[in-house]
Amino acid sequence: MKQEAKLILKNLIKSGADDVAIQGQASTASQIKYSNSKINATKNWELDLINIFVAKDNCLVSTTLRDLSEDSAKKTALKLMKFVKAAPKNESYRGIAKGPFKYPDIKQMYDPEIENLGEGAIKIVENALNQAEQLDAKRAAGVFESFFSKSFVLTSNNVDVEQKETGVYFSVRGFASKNASGHMVAVSRLLNKFDYLDAVKKAVQIAKDSLNPKPVESGKYDILFDHLPFANLLDYFGNAMSVFTVEAGLSCLEGKIGKNVANEKFDLSDNGTLTNGFNSTKFDEEGVPTKNTKIIDKGVLKTYLHNTSSAIRYDTTTTANAGIVSPSAHNLVLKAGNSSKEQMLSSLKKGIYITNIWYTRFQNYHTGDFSTIPRDGAFLVEDGKIVKPVKDIRITDNLINIMKSVSRLGKKRKQIFGWEVETPVITPMAIVNDVNVTKSEK
Repeated sequence: MKQEAKLILKNLIKSGADDVAIQGQASTASQIKYSNSKINATKNWELDLINIFVAKDNCLVSTTLRDLSEDSAKKTALKLMKFVKAAPKNESYRGIAKGPFKYPDIKQMYDPEIENLGEGAIKIVENALNQAEQLDAKRAAGVFESFFSKSFVLTSNNVDVEQKETGVYFSVRGFASKNASGHMVAVSRLLNKFDYLDAVKKAVQIAKDSLNPKPVESGKYDILFDHLPFANLLDYFGNAMSVFTVEAGLSCLEGKIGKNVANEKFDLSDNGTLTNGFNSTKFDEEGVPTKNTKIIDKGVLKTYLHNTSSAIRYDTTTTANAGIVSPSAHNLVLKAGNSSKEQMLSSLKKGIYITNIWYTRFQNYHTGDFSTIPRDGAFLVEDGKIVKPVKDIRITDNLINIMKSVSRLGKKRKQIFGWEVETPVITPMAIVNDVNVTKSEK
């Protein structure tokens, strides 16, 4: 595949392209779905593809190629040059990074045990289901996925870099009854760092504690967000940090560089080099070496996420977050606090402990107004003690207001990733004061 990519690169440069960036990936993956405490579907697949970006006189085109034959490579180069000459100009485009570069040595990105997991994947799911049964769950449902990939980036600006990666992802929902459930995930790049049985234990315990939930009055509550729901909100906050969403008018952080956008306890970084980070990578889509970028320092927004082109427009340097078109975070990391879960609960006078949310929807991306629905276990807390599980509530608030109202952070962090959290987030639990809670509509 890389030879075909080099042929495409050579032909595009020969045909007069100003900038070319090619990302290739060859991957294998497996998925096991289970429900009612039984495995009911398995899937394995292989995917080879090449993404090609071409610029000529500020006209830009991109495509994805899955037919990787030499003949296809030659035809693709010819077609792309025809397309780029007919494309409209993008006056904001400022080019891609100039290499070569020296790349970081990122620890815990690849594990041969995951690459060769095979039937071991079934054993992992069976272990999880046995654990759920031993903990008296009525049933369990979820998914286990694993992957191995080799990827590379080639550009017309002297970039030629490659890497190999593995990863495992596990999602479990435990049920104590039809209306009492708990959810947790586990992710890792290494098998011996994969704490999926802890995820089962937590999900089942939340479910058992959630039996017979009751409605609660609308109003302002101090909320203890567990790792899973706070990661969901931080993921959306991270999306707002991309210069692409800022320029598209879809970010609540537009015009807020140097301003307070969160509580002074709040230190948030994007770390593409994080050890065992689920989205850690040596390079971005331009081949720029990744790094650890402080985005919010003591509540103050320091930078947007940039590629080379946007960084030139903003008179700054790239944060190594290309997306050539849309920069995005690698691993969002929130600095931990010094409180235990017990200390955080005991500090709540009138509060709600929320373990999961879903259907997070924005009424206005630019202002940050959103609503979300607590899912699985949620609990009313009075005078520092859990009083009862609750149901039929909705959080209706503002994303910046949430981050500014963080009053306490836990000392234990978890790495969260999944369908509701598309960017890996490493976060502690968080207490947010005076959150607006309303009745959910069925």
